[in-house]
Amino acid sequence: MPNPDHPPSSAERSGGSDFHIEFEGRAVRARHGDTVASALIAAGVQVLSRSLKFHRPRSVFCLSGSCGSCLMRIDGQPNTRSCQVKAEPGLRCERQNAWPSADYDLLSAADAMFPLGMDHHTMFTSPRPLNRLMQKVVHQLGGLGRLPEVDAELASAASVVCQHVAVLVIGGGPAGLAAATEAATALGQTGRVLLLESQHSVGGSYLCHPELGRDRAHAALQLAQEAGVEILTGTAAFGFYREERHAAQPGAELGFVAAASDQVLYKLSADRYVYATGGAAQNLLFIDNDRPGVMSGRAVGRLLACHGIRVGEMPLVVGCDPFADELVSALRRSGQTVIHIDGTREKLTRALGGSWVEGAEVCDERGVHRTVRCDLIVIATPPAAASELLVQHGVTVELRQPGGFVGVADAQGQTNVPTVFVCGEVSGAMTAQDAADHGARVGLSAAQDRISEQARDAAARNIGQDQE
Repeated sequence: MPNPDHPPSSAERSGGSDFHIEFEGRAVRARHGDTVASALIAAGVQVLSRSLKFHRPRSVFCLSGSCGSCLMRIDGQPNTRSCQVKAEPGLRCERQNAWPSADYDLLSAADAMFPLGMDHHTMFTSPRPLNRLMQKVVHQLGGLGRLPEVDAELASAASVVCQHVAVLVIGGGPAGLAAATEAATALGQTGRVLLLESQHSVGGSYLCHPELGRDRAHAALQLAQEAGVEILTGTAAFGFYREERHAAQPGAELGFVAAASDQVLYKLSADRYVYATGGAAQNLLFIDNDRPGVMSGRAVGRLLACHGIRVGEMPLVVGCDPFADELVSALRRSGQTVIHIDGTREKLTRALGGSWVEGAEVCDERGVHRTVRCDLIVIATPPAAASELLVQHGVTVELRQPGGFVGVADAQGQTNVPTVFVCGEVSGAMTAQDAADHGARVGLSAAQDRISEQARDAAARNIGQDQE
């Protein structure tokens, strides 16, 4: 577990200036490039959150904003994903929905009192005064946060931006960066290419590779910028919305992608859409898999590669793909004693410990159980494809193992929706380099398809003029 008395060494945390954020009334050191979550993990904070209803302890799992395990109250805003908020000097953060504190939460008694689960509706009763009291109890147990005071001036500052581009790339990982670069190169000055990335920096799964990940991400970003790609970071696409077809264009598919940053809502349409949304880290099924100290492999890799934070001294790594092997090697080179199981011949059955992992139980093929002493459990298995936007756009998906529900496409990445292309992990599990290679092919295909359509339209107009 992170040790506040022995924080990461200066060598591990070099490369940025230090400042402080405020954590529940005390100053916590942070570094330029940190998120709130990474700064607190580096400072040895074990519990970042408490779960809804049962108030079980929570800490980071995915570190990419897809799991909701690190919700905190930040600058007065409840239920904020601390892994998605950049640490800034003077920023205030606190844990929520615990009494008297998140470390020693008496409300966690609900976990022991209702071992078979709790239907909170049964806690209401008929006497009105007692019913009002029980409503307060349920709200406190529910863990929904305390709403902040609404700043009318700030609320009115949000704006809506409507844009149409030639190619819209959603996702700034290896596949998305390569796709945008190739599309912009092919289109030149004839069309805009816009890339959306929900994180505050591009790179995606590149940034989870402790050795060369950041260098690869930086090189890919430079190539995209040189090609003329417009990039919006900290901007999450959250839906595709169809519109009625225009009478003059009966064959056209009209609709838009909705995306949001802190203060801007975007309504974006495109001639071609390229989805490079990657995948979301998935946990394994074992008892107490929600305990702090259970992290995805990509989160552990990102902490080491991007923030110089080494979590734990004896991690147990579960996984058997190339990324798991690379992560094991990197952790060992960082000085950690690593236990590695492939997750097939031996499987996790239980996490041990209290507010942080102290060990694990594993079971082999013969059904023999053993206890492993560890202070971190790393789930380094393939992520599940982030295909929700594809489904909204009408793209056919199918269940594959590993990879979950992936977008179905031809060799050029084109889906059953002619204007939609998919690349990278959302079309199947693959390495970062394979995703980049796939993205480059698909981005070029999307641009060429758009160029061909323009040529056909121009030819049709010329024929129409000649007939007139």
